[in-house]
Formats: sequence, C-alpha cells, structure tokens
Amino acid sequence: MPGDGGGGVRLATAHRFTIEARLGPVVDVGRTPTGHRRVIPIVGGTVRGRLTGVVLPGGADWNLERADGSHELWARYEIRLDDGAVVSVTNTAVHDAAAAPPILTSPRFDVGDGGPVALRTGAFVGALYPAPDGASVRIEVFEVLAGAPDPLAEGPPGDR
Repeated sequence: MPGDGGGGVRLATAHRFTIEARLGPVVDVGRTPTGHRRVIPIVGGTVRGRLTGVVLPGGADWNLERADGSHELWARYEIRLDDGAVVSVTNTAVHDAAAAPPILTSPRFDVGDGGPVALRTGAFVGALYPAPDGASVRIEVFEVLAGAPDPLAEGPPGDR
C-alpha cells in the first residue's frame, strides 16, 4: 500500500536462462568527449536454461569509462533460440570500476511474434560475471516478479 514504508509489493526473482558470450579483442577508441571508449566485440556463445540457443556473432559492448571513474556498459547483440526465433538483446549497467562481480545489469529483449513474447514485457535483471582472462562473460538472467503468477511456469496455475 502506498505510504506504508514497505512499498506494498513483494518482489521475487526467477532464474530464466544463462548467456555465455565469447568476446573478441578490445577495440580501443580512445578518449572522447564522454570518456574513454572501448568496443568489445561479441563473437558467439550459448544460451541455456529455460531458453536454449546460441549468441550470434556481430554484437558488441560499447564500454565507456566515465570521468568519475565509473564504467558504463551498453551491449547490443542477438541470440537465436533452438526453435529458430531471434531475440535482440540490449544490456546496460553503470558500475564502479572496482566493483566485484556480479555486476548487475538491465537486459531488455526485442522479440518477434514467433518468439517468447513474455521476454518483451517482463522486467529482468542480469548478474554479469567476467571471465578472469577477459575472453568471455556469463550473464545469469532473472525475471523480477511482483506477486503475480509466473507466466513462464509449466502446468496449470494451481501446480506452480
């Protein structure tokens, strides 16, 4: 209830899938008016969990080290699910340079009518874990649920 100090909404998360993205060599753009820009190519990978598929090559993270030392992540890439549906992913975050993993991200999904439409309308959070060698990242994707039935759960509502 508004004004009760508790927010009136119970939030929970449900793990949906894991993205393992392989990264190419960093392209150092250099100093720009907004900070130090690096482009990190996304060259492939896998998706596993409640959704399965592959990360398509051709995306990138346009990483920015800002003047205050924080880092801005803005990644755009596509995944192809095993059923053939293509999902466009935009994943963003701002974090302290010294932040320990996981780095919390805000993934958004653009899905065609033949794909999992629930990705289009849900609220999601990612937990990003960079590999020590910098060659890949793992992103655990969770849906944020607000006291409503789970739209991706299997079986009738009474069995969830």
